[in-house]
Amino acid sequence: MSFSSRVKEELVSHAGTARHCQIAEIAAIISLCGRITQLHRKKMVIVHTENISVAKKYFTLMRKTFSIIADVSVRRNAYLKKSRIYTLAVQDEQEVLRVTEALKLERMRGYIGEQDFLVNGLLVQSSCCKRAFIRGAFLTAGSVTDPKKSYHLEIVFTKEKKALALQEMLGVFGIDAKIVARKKYFVLYIKEGRQIVDILNVMEAHISLMELENVRILKEISGSVNRQVNCETANINKTVSAAVGQINDIKLIRNKIGLEKLPEDLEQTALVRLEHPDATLKELGDLLSPPVGKSGVNHRLRKLKVIADSIRGNEEEQYGNKDNQTWQSGGT
Repeated sequence: MSFSSRVKEELVSHAGTARHCQIAEIAAIISLCGRITQLHRKKMVIVHTENISVAKKYFTLMRKTFSIIADVSVRRNAYLKKSRIYTLAVQDEQEVLRVTEALKLERMRGYIGEQDFLVNGLLVQSSCCKRAFIRGAFLTAGSVTDPKKSYHLEIVFTKEKKALALQEMLGVFGIDAKIVARKKYFVLYIKEGRQIVDILNVMEAHISLMELENVRILKEISGSVNRQVNCETANINKTVSAAVGQINDIKLIRNKIGLEKLPEDLEQTALVRLEHPDATLKELGDLLSPPVGKSGVNHRLRKLKVIADSIRGNEEEQYGNKDNQTWQSGGT
């Protein structure tokens, strides 16, 4: 089962105890996948969904809130053979009236999803009802990726005004959701791990929240360790590269003029470096007699580099003069 499915299963099992919160969650489901239709002068409230979690939650809420047992029918999707479409209908005239009055939809007809308004503001005045509505909206039209792969939560709408209304509702809880147009739909999305944790908390999906938090912590620890290893590796490479350059300088001086021609402190430092090519500056300093600090060792090695660079410069100048004489005499 995917992480998104686990979240929805948790939301299905969560039942608000207050009737006004239950009505708010029903309003979200009907707003996103319901319609109020009339057949033979008889109104019906119908919900269509391919998600069995939505069907379960809607059926349970209707029974608990209104003591209504919705008629359920299931058929195969003509395009996706393995998929099923669940239809839940309330057909009794008195029951329909009770539902539409409670949801402030007495005059509504047609697909609710096609309307510009998301929900009557009277149904979501309190914070708990907003939480219930957001829970119902995500359950009906939302999804969230596996946090081990990436952070992405989205809720899909057919109308931009509906997406904007839910965006504003989420803002009450400090959640900064974005909206993007995708073909004929409008997608409200969140891509920041901390914000997805916040919306799971708002929807009261606490088990899923803890699962996501555990993944986030492991990712942060892993990232911190990787950064530390990369930093240490870079420092080691830098130290090794510097040591190689120092040894090359010392060998050049030894071969060209002899280390014994150097001042005593430089000769001692050069010999210790040749004997301990992997030693750090501090370790080199401790091996000297008397011991010298890191800055003192570094200063001596810089002096050795200046001498080596001077030797290289003189060689280049000699080769240059020789090449010039050969060219002037017509040699090859």
